[in-house]
Amino acid sequence: MSDDVLPPVPSQEPNLAIEPHSRRGPIMSTRWADFRRLLWLQLVLILMAGSMWGDSAVTKDRTVTKLGEGIYEIRHPDAPDTFPQSNTTVIIGEKSVLVVDSCLLPSTTRQDIDQIRKWTNKPVTYLLNTHWHFDHTLGNATYAAAFPEIQIIAQTATQKTIADFNPGAVTRYPSRAQRFQKVLDSGKNPDGTPLTEFDRKDYEQSLAGLSSVVTEFKDARQLVPNVSFDRELNIDLGNRLVQIRFLGRGNTAGDAIAYLPKEKVLITGDLLDHPVPYMFGGFPVDFVKTLQELLQLDAETVVPGHGDVLHDKKYIQQTMELMQAVNVEVEKDVNEGKTLEEVQEQLPKSFDVKSWRDKFAGTDKESQGFFDQSFAGLVKASYNQIKAR
Repeated sequence: MSDDVLPPVPSQEPNLAIEPHSRRGPIMSTRWADFRRLLWLQLVLILMAGSMWGDSAVTKDRTVTKLGEGIYEIRHPDAPDTFPQSNTTVIIGEKSVLVVDSCLLPSTTRQDIDQIRKWTNKPVTYLLNTHWHFDHTLGNATYAAAFPEIQIIAQTATQKTIADFNPGAVTRYPSRAQRFQKVLDSGKNPDGTPLTEFDRKDYEQSLAGLSSVVTEFKDARQLVPNVSFDRELNIDLGNRLVQIRFLGRGNTAGDAIAYLPKEKVLITGDLLDHPVPYMFGGFPVDFVKTLQELLQLDAETVVPGHGDVLHDKKYIQQTMELMQAVNVEVEKDVNEGKTLEEVQEQLPKSFDVKSWRDKFAGTDKESQGFFDQSFAGLVKASYNQIKAR
């Protein structure tokens, strides 16, 4: 496939390989240990961790933001079990429409499609999955059913991960109830640490809303992207150019961004999440370099994977500086021969976590709790990547 202008590609049949990411935080730290090692062997290390998704803590309302003529961002409420739903961006050209990220619940995706049809009678011809996480991809099949000629696009590593590492999630999803109840009964996270008030509340909310999500997932199917690219792909929607780029590894091995150079709009997927970044894994060393590349783009509007639309690049800089600072400290510890457990115990005591927490979370208790979980994941992922070099 050329990395230049996208030619027509036949539509594809649904593929049943799916797996949603679980709640972030404690449940992920052990549940994904074997999976993480496997991804390292495949050179596709994708660490997801944490408790709350959405806006660092909770997103309750569906909102639509007009970013420019024919450009809209849709922000979704979390699923009833607190599972996050990605931001979706709709870009309308003179000939066709491109959507960035297809969300999670089929009902939510159908609502988006109904909204798009109110905005335009042009077909959604292209759908970009910014990365493999399922709150960004599980709506693919719903879009394909509504627009049979749609081409679903992903970076090569993302396409492979969706196809190879996502099977069985819908089938396994109900088992979350047993896992979460076991954690609540024990009062401890899977890694043995005591549940915080934030953790307990999150597990309880997830259990309370799980049944309705499981009901929706009975008919959910993951459709694997049928078009892949390596570094870049340009799409002309009709007097509207969309540049799709892979700038480097970050949150996952295949993070894609969409950039509208004339409109100066940048759509980042989970390379950015606001107001607290998702730092639960991935490739923290590469992540810094990728954010540096983001900063070079002439963007005035930035759409993160979750959270508020941003109107400058200050948050990109702030996120990059935090990751860079952690990497520096972790590398010192690795060079001194410290184990992961030693780094996890000692670094929070020597590193000024509070000032960084204040910058991102402010005084909001849920955001503070989310930051602490995210920070712990960052330390672990940084150690793993630096140690493996």
